[in-house]
Amino acid sequence: MKVLLVNGSPHKNGCTFTALTEVEKQLRVNGIETEIFHIGNKPIRGCIGCHKCSTNGNKCIFDDDDVNAALEAIAKADGIVIGSPVYFASVNGSLVSFLDRLFYAGNCFAYKPAAAVVSARRAGTTATLDQLNKYFTIAQMPVVSSQYWNMVHGNTPDEVRQDKEGLQIMRTLGNNMAWLLKCIEAGEKAGLRHPAEESRERTNFVR
Repeated sequence: MKVLLVNGSPHKNGCTFTALTEVEKQLRVNGIETEIFHIGNKPIRGCIGCHKCSTNGNKCIFDDDDVNAALEAIAKADGIVIGSPVYFASVNGSLVSFLDRLFYAGNCFAYKPAAAVVSARRAGTTATLDQLNKYFTIAQMPVVSSQYWNMVHGNTPDEVRQDKEGLQIMRTLGNNMAWLLKCIEAGEKAGLRHPAEESRERTNFVR
């Protein structure tokens, strides 16, 4: 089993990365393979709603960044953790553009456990968590929780490492993700299948 951890910060080895590595270490303790995927610090264009992904093999028509590479990595993963710094009580702009295109184009998310991790100097964390969790819940992904909201605090990686409670939250998250993945695997071995899906109903509210 494998979990993909997405570092949505422009800083490859910053505070968000520090939180994700704590989750990663605990996943590995539980025998789960991991990979950290950094979205980088180059411009990432937003989704333009062209719908080309629906006729392009569920790939984004724009191929000048790592969105399609992430889709391929997620297709091979059993679970996903997405980490973001807090920008003005929100997910940072590059990651929003990245996730909008990722989830609009992809069809590889359903039933894969997912978790959000956020990093802030002080505040805005819960609003950012709410924003990230909306991507998971629209894609039929079981959301993995911890003993508290999945956040760390600090202005530098060294300060994050001093957030003992935050690091414990990350370790608990890693344990819970591993446990759920193993439960799903055990269920599949016992013959339990995904729920049958109904054909989609799309209702507009303007008559």
